[in-house]
Amino acid sequence: MSSYSSDEIRGVMIQVGEDRLLLPNATVAEVLARVAIEPVEGTPDWLAGQIVWHGWNVPLLSFAGLAGLGAEPAMRNNRVIVLKALGNDAALPYFALLTASFPQLVSVPRDSLLADASEEDLPLGVQMRVLLGEQGALLPDLEVLEKMVAEAMAAAA
Repeated sequence: MSSYSSDEIRGVMIQVGEDRLLLPNATVAEVLARVAIEPVEGTPDWLAGQIVWHGWNVPLLSFAGLAGLGAEPAMRNNRVIVLKALGNDAALPYFALLTASFPQLVSVPRDSLLADASEEDLPLGVQMRVLLGEQGALLPDLEVLEKMVAEAMAAAA
């Protein structure tokens, strides 16, 4: 019997500032620790820079900075989550997020993923706030994030 069920969503939970972000497992390409971050001139503050990953220059964004969720902790201890971009943009096949802690793999039963409607205005880049049992998390709008990163990188070029 398979331990994987279509009634479950596989996700990766990461800490961003004062909140937690739930990413679809299928979008995560790799988790890295202690990566050299190169600054990119002329980009917004939420774009922390870029990293070199498998020969690609991958833009690195601070989700907490973008969404106003508090400051990221010191850069040197951060982890980086490389995500597969969804937009089929040959110039931006990947982008990355900063996180303060090691990501946690979670299996979420579809019927236990509840939208939390207690918040009228969601932070920038957030699709919805969800409740996983007792714990809240943010679902990022990956297409919006990707578009913002692409525009920021194009403006800096």
